[in-house]
Amino acid sequence: MKVIIAKDKKEIIDHFYVRGTVFIKEQGIDWDIEFDGLDKDCVLFNALIDGKVVGAARLHHNKVGRVATLLSYRKMGVGKALMQEIEKYAFIKDMNHLVLNAQMPVKSFYEKLGYKAVGTTFYEADIPHVKMIKTIKMQLLICHKPIFIINH
Repeated sequence: MKVIIAKDKKEIIDHFYVRGTVFIKEQGIDWDIEFDGLDKDCVLFNALIDGKVVGAARLHHNKVGRVATLLSYRKMGVGKALMQEIEKYAFIKDMNHLVLNAQMPVKSFYEKLGYKAVGTTFYEADIPHVKMIKTIKMQLLICHKPIFIINH
């Protein structure tokens, strides 16, 4: 599995295909809600297996969103791989923490990755969500191998 930042037209179209399949077709979310106009200001991440884009997520400033995996590729570590790459990217970009609004059915997925729920349940697109947060700087320093070397 490989995670990339979508940059060219094909990668971006593949990204939107995954999100449209998961959120619009499967979950019935309205097109205008899913494609809210923020994508032009986001970093778009794609997860690939054997060259096929099977997962997608976006990062808008320090807010993770639209994490999606095609149905036949779920439970294969796609979401985890996406989140790990987003966290590495956030670390490199000097973000201290990440936030996201988790759909309640996948709250435990994010908890296993170290995210903590804050606040009460609320609804987005008629789906219950909870805001979650994770400190990045300290976590990556403790849990991961160095991703670059700083020369003094």
